[in-house]
Amino acid sequence: MTVMVNLVKRNLKLFFRDKVSVFFSLLSVLIIIGVYVLFLGNMMTSDLEDLMGSNARFIVDTWVMAGILSVVSLTTTMGAFHTMIEDKTKKISDDFLSSPIKRSQIVGGYYISSYIIGVIMSIAALIIAEIYIIANGGKLLEITALVKLLGVMLLSVFAGSAIVFFIVSFFKRSAAFSTVSTIIGTLIGFLTGIYIPIGSFPSSIQTVIKVFPVSHAASLYRQIMMEAPMSESFVNAPAEVVSGFKESMGVIFYFGGKGLTALTNILVLIATGVFFLIVSIVIISIKKK
Repeated sequence: MTVMVNLVKRNLKLFFRDKVSVFFSLLSVLIIIGVYVLFLGNMMTSDLEDLMGSNARFIVDTWVMAGILSVVSLTTTMGAFHTMIEDKTKKISDDFLSSPIKRSQIVGGYYISSYIIGVIMSIAALIIAEIYIIANGGKLLEITALVKLLGVMLLSVFAGSAIVFFIVSFFKRSAAFSTVSTIIGTLIGFLTGIYIPIGSFPSSIQTVIKVFPVSHAASLYRQIMMEAPMSESFVNAPAEVVSGFKESMGVIFYFGGKGLTALTNILVLIATGVFFLIVSIVIISIKKK
């Protein structure tokens, strides 16, 4: 256990010491925020002002920031796993394998450190999101909501890091992994329905978004963060108007006219994390034989 702890510490130090890696792990998030601030924010707010009134900005801000939090769980762990690829490229992993350290400890050190990095960066992103929302006239989340968000965050990072672990298991060179990371970072905003509300897409694209595991984290984040502004805006609105808005904005996913519960979203994240983690371990074990 002591060996694995030391490996985790080593990976954490390498990641946070490399400011470039930290920056690129947040690059997708920065791009989304930039697109929202410069283009989408005012446009979406004006579209909703007739329905929401002065509360439109609060709702749009929480909707976007909730989506960003779901993206962080994937992009930051991808940046963290870059250490593993760098070790392969520089043959440092060969030195580890030739030492008395167990292979399971080496792999565990990479995964646990990436998970910790994902949680730390997600908490930092939440703080930034709350500052941004409050600066635009929104309200601070209540303690109960923050506790719920932390729980979703832990699950989201678990699923995201497992997916990235699976992707990393196929790469041995830093350049190839960086290319894939760039592609994923570019597409992630569309795959989670951040740039455009899911209701604006054709049904086929909506289905793709709904089956993408990280989107279920976005749904959970939105349910929690948008609860307060929505309760104020829809206080006297008919139930069908509220459900229609939630479906259109990806707050709740619908399949066959039936909305998924928060428990279903949670189970999807747990199943995703367990599945990809097991498959990744199997792949790495086979490659080492």
